[in-house]
Amino acid sequence: MSATIVATPLLRMDGIVKTFPGVRALDGVSLEVVCGEVHALVGENGAGKSTLMKILSGALRADGGTIAIDGSMATIDGPRAAETYGIGMIYQEFNLVPDLTVVDNILLGHEPTTRGIFLDYAAAVRETVAVLAELGIALPLDRRARYLSVAQQQLVEISKALVRRARLIVMDEPTAALTDREIDALFALIRQLKAQGVAFVYISHRLEELPRIADRITVIRDGRTIETRASAEMPQDELIRLMVGRSLDAHFPELPPVPADAPFGLRVRALSSAFGPRDVSFDVRAGEIVGLAGLVGAGRTEIVRAIAGADIPRAGEIDVDGRRIVVHDPHSAIEAGIALITEDRKAQGLVLGMNVRENVTLAHLDAYVRGPFIDRNAETAVTVREIAELGIRTPSTEQLVRNLSGGTQQKVVLAKWLIGSAKVFLFDEPTRGIDIGAKAEIYGLMIELLRHGAAIVMVSSELPEVLGMSHRILVIRDGQIAAEFARSDVTPDKIIAVATGVARE
Repeated sequence: MSATIVATPLLRMDGIVKTFPGVRALDGVSLEVVCGEVHALVGENGAGKSTLMKILSGALRADGGTIAIDGSMATIDGPRAAETYGIGMIYQEFNLVPDLTVVDNILLGHEPTTRGIFLDYAAAVRETVAVLAELGIALPLDRRARYLSVAQQQLVEISKALVRRARLIVMDEPTAALTDREIDALFALIRQLKAQGVAFVYISHRLEELPRIADRITVIRDGRTIETRASAEMPQDELIRLMVGRSLDAHFPELPPVPADAPFGLRVRALSSAFGPRDVSFDVRAGEIVGLAGLVGAGRTEIVRAIAGADIPRAGEIDVDGRRIVVHDPHSAIEAGIALITEDRKAQGLVLGMNVRENVTLAHLDAYVRGPFIDRNAETAVTVREIAELGIRTPSTEQLVRNLSGGTQQKVVLAKWLIGSAKVFLFDEPTRGIDIGAKAEIYGLMIELLRHGAAIVMVSSELPEVLGMSHRILVIRDGQIAAEFARSDVTPDKIIAVATGVARE
């Protein structure tokens, strides 16, 4: 990787300003990218990264500032204009049509035709095969997008960008749902395209991966550009300080000890469901975090979904706070004091078209019904309290949650459960897609829950998080508990060995 980039910029954004009602999202942000560079764009959730990239891709119009491509002023007034300038955008939530095939998705809007009106399918297949060969990858051409893996869908998105002659590809959290092997393959592909002169703006909260892939890093905070440096000149501690405006002395907080005689907050016996768990048994004491580790697809998420009634258990027993409960749907689990903070907050944890107030009270709406009406004043009061306690960044209780950053959305999900009487909290990937500062706040909240006697089960694909935030760790393989480790006895190597079947405890 080069320490210094000296070339005519492919892209230069100067003094970009964007204001939404009640929020100045961008306040004079500048960014410069050259050909053949991977330029990482980092910052806390709400810093303005996504807004800046939406302006670059034509999804939003800036209120001020300039954009230059190859040194000439550019007017990007829509996605088609961005495409004309060679800009491709790959969002964290892929922009594919689920029921169209690989060929159809790659060429959508750019289909070859005969006589100007008829699809030339043979030519479409040839064009798709050519771009895939250029990338050195293979995809099932006739398979619908909904049946592709996450890694395959990402390759379709990259292929779409190249078919449209993209010279600059923006990637938003590209590794969030990938395995280590898939990440290695993605990075190899990025390096291959770099060698051909393609540039990348790379947005990621996984700071540890930036030295592997980024040439330069630009930090933005509170809608302003803070600093741009070569990746080699931006150690992680300094990067965190620039992102959050303060030093984070410890990445993970100290876990409070669990008394040997602490009561059991959750007991699970011989739990099975049609979707993965097979004869799963474990206990969690009040004030304890039990982490579930394992490979993607091992059945970790399915275990917590069965406990929470999102998937109906077909066998097994569940005790909460010493009381046997029967879970036959999510409502019965909520009534029993179980809260599930889902892996996919946008699809399963929130209603994006509702505002903050409506989302916060949604799981406990009965408490705010007065006759045939909902008590909006009571809803607003409890939401204002949670906004203050959790530090939720929103201009008002009436802000639509779709307009909030990922970290702020996660806090809204947590607020929804904190207003109830939950005793068991099931965190599924609690910090996926959120920045280092928001992670620290989530960890702090988990510690507070422990101090109030909560029992926590945490699923995480990040081994450092499992090791740093669990009193005990259960390694899941093929829907079963393959091993149990005390925090003091476990290492990443031990977890990986058990998770892959190399060893069994």
